[in-house]
Amino acid sequence: MHIPGFGIRRKAVIFFIILMIWVPKDAGAQFLMDMVDTTKEIGKGVLSIYKRFDHIRISGYIQPQFQVASAEGAVGYSGGNFQEFSNNRFMLRRGRIRFDYVHFDVNDHPKLQFVFQFDGTERGVNIRDFWGRYWMGSRSMFHLTTGMFARPFGYEINLSSGDREAPERGRMSQILMKTERDLGVMLSFEPQYAQGFLKNIKIDAGIFNGQGLTGPAETDSYKDFITQAMIKPVKLTKGIKISGGASLLAGGIRQWTAAVARMGSAANGVPSFIVDSMVTKTGDRLPRLYRGVNAQLQWKHRLGLTEFRAEHWSGTQTATRTTSETPAGPVAGSTGLLHSPHVRDFSGMFLLILHRIGESRTQLGVKYDSYDPNVKVSASAWGPSGSGLSGADVRYATLGAGFIRQVTDNMKVVGWYEWVRNEKTSMTGFTEDLKDNVLTLRVQYRF
Repeated sequence: MHIPGFGIRRKAVIFFIILMIWVPKDAGAQFLMDMVDTTKEIGKGVLSIYKRFDHIRISGYIQPQFQVASAEGAVGYSGGNFQEFSNNRFMLRRGRIRFDYVHFDVNDHPKLQFVFQFDGTERGVNIRDFWGRYWMGSRSMFHLTTGMFARPFGYEINLSSGDREAPERGRMSQILMKTERDLGVMLSFEPQYAQGFLKNIKIDAGIFNGQGLTGPAETDSYKDFITQAMIKPVKLTKGIKISGGASLLAGGIRQWTAAVARMGSAANGVPSFIVDSMVTKTGDRLPRLYRGVNAQLQWKHRLGLTEFRAEHWSGTQTATRTTSETPAGPVAGSTGLLHSPHVRDFSGMFLLILHRIGESRTQLGVKYDSYDPNVKVSASAWGPSGSGLSGADVRYATLGAGFIRQVTDNMKVVGWYEWVRNEKTSMTGFTEDLKDNVLTLRVQYRF
């Protein structure tokens, strides 16, 4: 018997799963902007490593993987689109090398940190992190970060690709926060040596260019203000810990044409993009406003360790007619004419359940994510071609499930299958569900 849509025999897959399921007992999520916390055992260990090697630490990982899609040329967000005549591929998803330098004062308190990280794959080499951080005052309650670093928004965005359980971030994360990083400055409140409730609080506030790594340079004078407040894991009872946070991004994009399209209703009442064309509005600020909330719960019980994560985003995004991805600047067509900006209200969510069986080192996971780029139109109310709607307005939902095995402290294996569903509309190309399910088998080597 074959798994639907795949030429891989079920017995082989079952054998692979049994062989590979294992994860470290004390594995913990690491975040892109984690700092050295010398009040914790892991921080003390890192401190000793820094000192032993003259305050310099080198780390990295690579992620070779094999993928099979349910159709040739499948389009999606599980590592990028497949080529036109291919439904399977080997690829090097990520190859990261990171250099950290930390300077400590006479009391072994961190005062300055410098980080450089790049990503190298068969597709090229790119910078991922290039930033410096300075801790203020003798108690190191505040720190200032400048350079190219992760945007302080939400939980999934800041969870490192090397520690994340699912192979990729959700569709919404990849579209609205492509590559997760941006150039800017950030002030953070995160007491390093506080006692009581303050030790569990972290607040970030920063100003960023806005387009992130989607473009080589800033293209307008508008900046993004991003802030978030987080509660680090707090023990409620003997076996339960909770954490969570709230985020806000208030930014904008320059209106690069006289016309801008916003959702409204046509004369027949069908939801449509209505074009507002006034030359005097060229150069105005078009909105990018994101709001996010997230929560995490860990429950240790006699059957193992179970973790629940939930996150919800909503807001307004300015992009183009054919995509809701944040543009790097003015977007031109094949004729050289600029496309008019399109403003949409969006909503999306992530849900993840992880379970470690008993005291074993086995972890299984199920993840659901959805992204509705245009909440003002639904499949049942989809208008004719003149409504201005496109594939960029179609809602997607993805259900993923799989396992993670840490073969050694420096090697883990992931097997993950994703069922991707899109709205069925009256628009050509989206009258049926697309064949874009993907199976990912990944090995990660880390040092």
